Amino acid sequence: MSSAVASKTAAAASGHPPRRRNESRRNQTVAAYALILPFVIVFLAMLVVPLVYSGVLSFFRTQIVGGTVFVGLSNYVQAVTDPLFLGGVGRMGLFLVIQVPIMLIFALFFALALDSGRVRAAKFIRLAIFVPYAVPAVVATLLWGYIYGSNFGPITQVISALGLQAPNLLSSNLVLGSIMNIVTWEFVGYNMIILFSALRSIPTELYDAAQVDGAGQWRIAWSVKIPAIRPAILLTVIFSIIGSFQLFSEPQLLYNLAPNAIGTAFSPNLYAYNLAFINQNINYAAAIAFLLGLVIMIVSYIVQLTAQRREREQGAA
Repeated sequence: MSSAVASKTAAAASGHPPRRRNESRRNQTVAAYALILPFVIVFLAMLVVPLVYSGVLSFFRTQIVGGTVFVGLSNYVQAVTDPLFLGGVGRMGLFLVIQVPIMLIFALFFALALDSGRVRAAKFIRLAIFVPYAVPAVVATLLWGYIYGSNFGPITQVISALGLQAPNLLSSNLVLGSIMNIVTWEFVGYNMIILFSALRSIPTELYDAAQVDGAGQWRIAWSVKIPAIRPAILLTVIFSIIGSFQLFSEPQLLYNLAPNAIGTAFSPNLYAYNLAFINQNINYAAAIAFLLGLVIMIVSYIVQLTAQRREREQGAA
């Protein structure tokens, strides 16, 4: 009895009766759900429903005799043994091992240089490094395709003017490296901005303490800055892994310049595109797309698990 009287007295003293507070809380909940409803609708319509539909398609096959029939995991078994798909995955694995470290090293170097405060015209340089990311991939690929051209490209013209034999940068032996260069040019600035933002969030007291201990700029960068932005570095690594296996625009556009070097299955995404829209084999293309997503998830999980294990070992040490 006394507790009920005390609660009523407290509610009256606060000026907000329990019923009014409950109504206010309910209105806030309704408003919150109303605000996220458009996103939920778009998310379901543009991502979940197409994924479910593609998953259903991957279990069927369209035949000349019999029409569309259920084949279970037959498309997935065919994809696992498909040399074109496996070749594309292996090619993108090589792309990942070579291009991603080079790109992230450049991005980290630029971010550390700009964060040091010793670079003149830092704002202009930061913008100049980031501008290639703002250029659409189609425009960037066409630009570099012109630069790589064996008949009209400036690289060939300069080397030929020196009396040397210009290499065919779009040959089967060099085209992967040429695409690596395009992607690096496009995404160094994007990753640099992520790392630079993480560096700006580090407390300056850590730098002051390191300088008091006699650490120079290189020592501070290696022992203070880089360990402090490991989560940001891991984020750029995962984004780069996803982007590597999703490579499409660059080989698809360069195919017109070097069809024999690139082919229709240069990357798994390009292979799935040609299967679906050129060969009209939508069911098999859906299976290829799901297997590619599985490969991306496995590689990303391994990288994240390795990074977490290394952090735990260093923490224990």
